[in-house]
Amino acid sequence: MKAKDIRALTTDQMLAKEAQYKEELFNLRFQQATGQLENTARLSQVRKNIARIKTILTENAQKQN
Repeated sequence: MKAKDIRALTTDQMLAKEAQYKEELFNLRFQQATGQLENTARLSQVRKNIARIKTILTENAQKQN
C-alpha cells in the first residue's frame, strides 16, 4: 500500500488497516515458525505498511496541534 493511498483514508480506516496488518503479521510469523511460509518477502512488506500507517497517523496528529 502506498503512502498516497493511506493518506486518502480516514483516521478510523487507518487504524482498522493497521490492526488488519498486525493480525496478518502475526499469522505470517506463525507460518514462518512452523516452516509453512512460502513468500518470506511478505513479512517485510507488511512491516513497512504498518510503519507507513503509523507515520501518517503521527503526521496527522501533529497537524491538528
